[in-house]
Amino acid sequence: MAGEEDKPLDDSKSYMGIPEAQFVEDVDAFMNKEDNANDAQSVIMRLDEQLNKYKFMEAHLQARRKKLKSQIPDIKSSLQIVKEMKARKDTADAIETKFLLSDQVYMKAKIPPTDRVCLWLGANVMLEYGLEDAESLLSKNLNNATKNLSQVEHDLDFLRNQGTTTEVTMARIYNWDVKRRRAAKAAS
Repeated sequence: MAGEEDKPLDDSKSYMGIPEAQFVEDVDAFMNKEDNANDAQSVIMRLDEQLNKYKFMEAHLQARRKKLKSQIPDIKSSLQIVKEMKARKDTADAIETKFLLSDQVYMKAKIPPTDRVCLWLGANVMLEYGLEDAESLLSKNLNNATKNLSQVEHDLDFLRNQGTTTEVTMARIYNWDVKRRRAAKAAS
């Protein structure tokens, strides 16, 4: 059963447990339910609240996707550098490179062959690793970031579908209410 919690049950489900929007096939039966009590305004308000929650979740996921999309190239670059350092570890040739000193400021450097590398972990933390450990950590981080990006994109698609379903349901209930009011006006 390992790994099953990483995958939704099917494509119509969400990784994050986002509630699924209810599509209303029969508006009359839906509005006659006890909790709706033929009150279109309260049902539309409830659906609008749900739609706003979907939009909030979508904004959160878009920010997360943007962060992951910027992290993946950085991880790939770091992984490539570690692999290059591993390949040149037993030679006498220094690696000539340019590194980012600050925004838009680069510095030339010669890196002598070494079996150690410092990795920036974030939150003002940098640790020294052996090249094997660094490669392993960066590979794991790249796989996790790629998997998370895939899950976030899946959830964004799922959220868009739920938002559309909610909007269609709101329109159908509104039209049902307009039709009901016209019929009541015509009858009186």
